[in-house]
Amino acid sequence: MLVAAASSSVTEAGVSLNVPAKPKTIDDYLATVPVDRRRALAALRATIHGVLPDAEECISYSMPAFRHDGHVVAGFLATAKGCSYFPFSGTTLATLATELRAYSQTKSALHFEPERPLSKALVTKLLKARIAETTGSRPAPRARPARRAMPKARAASPAKGSRRAPRAKD
Repeated sequence: MLVAAASSSVTEAGVSLNVPAKPKTIDDYLATVPVDRRRALAALRATIHGVLPDAEECISYSMPAFRHDGHVVAGFLATAKGCSYFPFSGTTLATLATELRAYSQTKSALHFEPERPLSKALVTKLLKARIAETTGSRPAPRARPARRAMPKARAASPAKGSRRAPRAKD
């Protein structure tokens, strides 16, 4: 569960709805986060800027993120119980699987507790792996199954569901 951002009141057919406001900056987002997670995420933000000083802060998919050379390479969120780091790739975490064994994760997020933040060395590895993916300098970590070749299309194939007329014998 994600921590909701500040709410704004929206009126629809005379009924007032409390709709979470989308953050426009990382500072806007962090202002809505509980103190323990805010400290951990602010430290992660500083670490990312330490590793990538030219990274541009942005909001991507409603979460604080960092863009490098036109590619979103990292992001983070506060969760109900802790924090999550997002490499914005389905393969970065698999590439570093052995280094990440101590953390719970999904295919797209690395979860950590505010009391046990990600180390600068680990964040550096995560960022370097993600940047390598964006520049194409490293092959994907897992081989994908080969696709079956599609049969060649026939010149005059019948419409789906219709029967082909029997061939005339010579």
